[in-house]
Amino acid sequence: AFLAAPALAETPEEKGLAIAHEIDRRDLGWVDSEVDLNMVLTNRNGESSTRDLRTQSLENTETGFGDKGLTIFDKPRDIEGTAFLSHTKITEPDDQWIYLPAIKRVKRISSVNKSGPFVGSEFAYEDLASQEVEKYKYKWLQDEGCGNRQCFVVERYPVYEHSGYTKQIIWVDQDEYRVMKVEYYDRKSELLKVLVQSEYQKYLDKYWRPLRMQMDNVQTGKATTLTFKNYKFRTGVDEGDFTPSRLKRAR
Repeated sequence: AFLAAPALAETPEEKGLAIAHEIDRRDLGWVDSEVDLNMVLTNRNGESSTRDLRTQSLENTETGFGDKGLTIFDKPRDIEGTAFLSHTKITEPDDQWIYLPAIKRVKRISSVNKSGPFVGSEFAYEDLASQEVEKYKYKWLQDEGCGNRQCFVVERYPVYEHSGYTKQIIWVDQDEYRVMKVEYYDRKSELLKVLVQSEYQKYLDKYWRPLRMQMDNVQTGKATTLTFKNYKFRTGVDEGDFTPSRLKRAR
């Protein structure tokens, strides 16, 4: 009998999806984490301002739901105590809330505002939600060098209607399946922002995290740089630590 066609002859869409699943598979099982961040906002004239914040994350392995995240601002004083909570969904809009100390209340962020800037930075709310595989459709474009390694280049298209993007192009290193770079295209399909993730460190002998994320807005000339330190994993937080009512008490 004739041999069936080799299984390797997958379509660009199948290959893109397979890469996304492998990124996800390699990052399963970290349970929870917390990390300190420094955020530097730079305007087009090169003037900058700095913020210190902390974020806690809780892994969710339930189908149809993504991870939960809590971000608390410590400095400067005018933003101290501001807290942001995100419950990632897959195709439904994520549930997100923000606590503003000035008005002492928790506000729910509407699904249509997800493309808006997160506290004046170049990161949108949707950039900060956990990147679940099913949030996008995929297409592998090519393999190419990135720095001193080889990368898969994959296009992904948000499937939820309120995304601020028509597509994103991601560069994924072929050895460790780490996302090295992302290009974000706006609703007019024009390049809006470029994210570069670098200084990756490995935790628990398995989980890679970038210690530096640089987001450049190519349309406005503004930039936001995040640097991470003091990563801790499996700290014992639970669902109760990620509820809107906790935001007012977040310290």
